Amino acid sequence: MSDTLKIGIVGAGAITQVAHLPVLRKLKGVQVVALCDSDLAKARALAQRFGIRDAFSDIEELLEYEALDAVAICTPNHLHEPHALAALAAGLHVLIERPLALTLAGAQRIARQAEKRDRIVTVGMNHRYRTDVQIVRSFAQSGELGRLESARGSWHVFRPSRAQLGWRQRRDESGGGAMLDLGETILDLGLWLANFPEPERVSACLYGAEGQRGVEASGSAFVVCEGGFSIFLDVTWHHVGEGERFGLGIRGGKGSAGINPLHVWKELHGVPTDMSPTGAVGRENAVTASYRAEWAHFLAAIRGEAKPFHIREQLTIHRILDAIYRSAAEGKDIAL
Repeated sequence: MSDTLKIGIVGAGAITQVAHLPVLRKLKGVQVVALCDSDLAKARALAQRFGIRDAFSDIEELLEYEALDAVAICTPNHLHEPHALAALAAGLHVLIERPLALTLAGAQRIARQAEKRDRIVTVGMNHRYRTDVQIVRSFAQSGELGRLESARGSWHVFRPSRAQLGWRQRRDESGGGAMLDLGETILDLGLWLANFPEPERVSACLYGAEGQRGVEASGSAFVVCEGGFSIFLDVTWHHVGEGERFGLGIRGGKGSAGINPLHVWKELHGVPTDMSPTGAVGRENAVTASYRAEWAHFLAAIRGEAKPFHIREQLTIHRILDAIYRSAAEGKDIAL
């Protein structure tokens, strides 16, 4: 493996344009050498803008590129599984935007192929890398908050036109609506902060789906895990209020912590005390910083310098998501 890792990117949409390419352009030891999108003119224009050598319209052409070490998959959800399997079959490491696949079965197929090929598959849970989230995790992992008992999170956005959602509005292409799009992140953060306890049961309600092909615009879910730890999440694409709202908090026997804003409270000598770090969050935009850190970790893992997150965590996420959709459809708790 050369000192400079060669990356190919599949998909030239918004997340590639505003997150991945601007970050990769500034990272050392990595070079994006090829870009692929079904819209070849779009791929070529983006490649020219970022100084990328080659552009393709077909992933198979991209995967024949001899110099590649890894690919980033930033395509619509229904293409994640086939694109990941193709990249793994070509012997490449994979960073893939969430979700890993449309179904648990699809996620399991990717996990088996990654193990067979001894390749790293990283799912784009970039919020784990936010500085404020990292601070909250440090308090949780050190035991300063006591035994964690619950996590509560929400992500509320307003998207005025269904036309703006495009493929996300079609279930066979998206796999789900707001719960998958927004809720997966909240679910992942809650479980990760608690070291991924085994889920036991799920209860959920979803709202706003139109027809069999439609997807939910809003939803809430409650997940109970072993040891009594629980996660509540509430998400919507139709938030009528002052701006976007995103946040998550955890509660333990000795304290609580959360983000947006970052806060930490502990019980000291029988008195609730504000232990929130001051000046701990850098000036860089939290989302941009999270993508930069995500890529740095992925590249270090490829080089053997860091331990990647285990893909089994994403299989747990998919088990819960499947149960959320079943619970909403059947109107009852689902045991896992």
